[in-house]
Amino acid sequence: MSEWRIYQAVSEPHDGIDRLPAPPPWRDFEHEGEVTPFDRQSGDGGGRRLPRADAYRAEGRTIEAVNTALYLRRPLLVTGDPGVGKSTLAYAVARELKLGPVLRWPVNSKTTLRDGLYRYDSLGRLEEAGVAHHQRKGKGTGARTDLGRYVRLGPLGTALAPYMLPRVLLIDEIDKSDIDLANDLLDALEEGMFEIPELARVADRLRSVRVRPADDGEPVTVERGMVRCRTFPFVILTSNGEREFPPAFLRRCIRLRLSSLNDIEQLRPIVQAHLAGAADDSEEVIRRFLEHASTGELATDQLLNAVYLMTRTGGEGAPPLDRLATLVFQHLNVTVPTDS
Repeated sequence: MSEWRIYQAVSEPHDGIDRLPAPPPWRDFEHEGEVTPFDRQSGDGGGRRLPRADAYRAEGRTIEAVNTALYLRRPLLVTGDPGVGKSTLAYAVARELKLGPVLRWPVNSKTTLRDGLYRYDSLGRLEEAGVAHHQRKGKGTGARTDLGRYVRLGPLGTALAPYMLPRVLLIDEIDKSDIDLANDLLDALEEGMFEIPELARVADRLRSVRVRPADDGEPVTVERGMVRCRTFPFVILTSNGEREFPPAFLRRCIRLRLSSLNDIEQLRPIVQAHLAGAADDSEEVIRRFLEHASTGELATDQLLNAVYLMTRTGGEGAPPLDRLATLVFQHLNVTVPTDS
């Protein structure tokens, strides 16, 4: 295997990330300060996505795109139809390179940049301040408020914390966002840092504050209200290609388009990973799936649903495979009558 490939798309996790060379000078975020540890062995944070990440086998151009993003410390913008493995790629990289839980940030039309950076519980802070004031008034003393209790980093904010190794951040379905979010992301992704104003305002008397990360790992130390990364995270942004992005955003990304899964050899390991034991009898279901996919858009989840149902069709009155295909393999880009 080429030494150039940090991510190799292999089944066994390894320490290849330790071979990642120093970044280009314009993407070097190294600085002095406390390092935040994270548990590389804690898995992939995948939950239900773990089986698919386990079976994910990237093609050559995908491997090249991932490694290019790792070397250049740039986000990877992945486009393609639903179900082709855009999100799964993030979990596969995290699993293989042992980069801990994936930090997932699902995006919708109401998502703002601050949602990804941090949350501040202002009401809880005011309530505790009122209690402390009452205690001081009545007794002359009062406990000092721990401001860090009211701040929690979001997925993007956690990814930009001062870790020695890159965290994996999945910004899912960015094309569903408000049109301004891509531009708003530019500064944080370009500079590798951001300010928490609520902490910056008290930096003269409270220099360091420990706050909770999105994954509930080790607390992150924030100095003078600034969160600064030490190494740029591995960022995957997924898009179904529903709209275009501004040129300033695109030129800062490595771009990859994933093709639809259209081969039995690609689909069989996915079925096996999710439904062990069912794959041996699923060849006909996969063929039906591919036939339907040739005439309209389908997602891999629909195949898994059909294989699962097939394993439950031994009982009396169960529908035949033809009927199951009609029920489950309904194209995503057309309206299919439900009574057909």
